[in-house]
Amino acid sequence: MNSGASLRLSFLFMLEPVLDLKGKKIFFASDFHLGAPDHASSLEREKRIVKWLQSIREEAHSIYLLGDIFDFWFEYKYTIPKGFVRLQGKLAELTDEGIPVVFFTGNHDMWMFDYFPTNFGIPVYREPKALSVGNHLLLIGHGDGLGPGDHTYKFLKKFFDSKICQWLFARIHPNLGIGIASYWSRKSRISNLQREEKFQGEQGEFLWTYCNEIERQQHHDFYIFGHRHLPLELKIGDTSSYINLGEWVRYNSYAVYDGRKVDLKTFNG
Repeated sequence: MNSGASLRLSFLFMLEPVLDLKGKKIFFASDFHLGAPDHASSLEREKRIVKWLQSIREEAHSIYLLGDIFDFWFEYKYTIPKGFVRLQGKLAELTDEGIPVVFFTGNHDMWMFDYFPTNFGIPVYREPKALSVGNHLLLIGHGDGLGPGDHTYKFLKKFFDSKICQWLFARIHPNLGIGIASYWSRKSRISNLQREEKFQGEQGEFLWTYCNEIERQQHHDFYIFGHRHLPLELKIGDTSSYINLGEWVRYNSYAVYDGRKVDLKTFNG
């Protein structure tokens, strides 16, 4: 890549820099998949997530939620999916206390619009972004549609992300629209608890391949993504690391950046 293209890449990916953590930490989590596979287990998971958020509030400089927080989400003009009030209430508490929370959409909740920015002051991003903290540069995002292969999904993502698709779905009554989406959700891999996610080896991990491609264009110290549903820590070259956050149906895993390194952890509360 030439220098001009590299500069464009940096500009498109950059978030507001964090100049000083002030002794605190940045927390990352993804793939809560609230709503799946059924109400009872989702509610139990939501309560566990709220306990985790409560446990980190004293240490948290900021919190980044990297997609698929909901197994389905669509914002009609006056309607949002029923439930998840405990999580929303806790996020409101955190942002009211001045703790920044940032959302990245995933493939399950890409239809987030202005509800979270308007009601909670939580910005919503749809593509990977670079976060500069001190001397480190972190590339963060959900991870769907990145790397080689999966051309069918990449085509469908462009369609689902289009204004015409969103307009058409908004014309469907919420009872029917959310009902259809809930049926699709039950077919998803996170809902199939018998399907175990397995490490494919570095060459078989599409996000590891993507991170290596980006690293050849521009150096980042840490690459943090979700989507894969498997907690992973892999090297990118000699000086960078790729961290996948796993998910909260089986692993309750998350990552913490303390200004020096990123640690992958499990919540046992």
